[in-house]
Amino acid sequence: MKRNNKGFSLLELLIVVAIILIIATIAIPSLLRSRQAANESAAVASVRTVTTAEITYLSSSGGNYGTVAQLVTAGLLDSGFNGTKSGYTYGIITTGTDYTITATPASTNNGRYGYYSVPDGVVRYSTDSTLAPTNMSGNPVG
Repeated sequence: MKRNNKGFSLLELLIVVAIILIIATIAIPSLLRSRQAANESAAVASVRTVTTAEITYLSSSGGNYGTVAQLVTAGLLDSGFNGTKSGYTYGIITTGTDYTITATPASTNNGRYGYYSVPDGVVRYSTDSTLAPTNMSGNPVG
């Protein structure tokens, strides 16, 4: 009697698994770079948002800039800025009539570059050369 077995052999299944692993090995680094790029774009946009919030706060606070907590309390920023937002942590150093907004990646997987802005409103790469592209430390973001 002849048996008619239908299905896949172990060898065929191993070949399919190997092909899937090869594709995953190629795709995962690209996905991580895409996520980093998205986080970096979000960080630049968020620094611009904080700059706008600072200008609004300045006009209603009697000529002083605010901290992250003050801007959140005033309803000018969402509470996500108190922690990590899109892979970045945000900070504001104020001296009343001056401020520096910083956006620092929470880890190297979240972003490659840090950003900052001062009252001129221009978003720049971090002054820390390890958080800026080569020879671009402190230069405006394109």
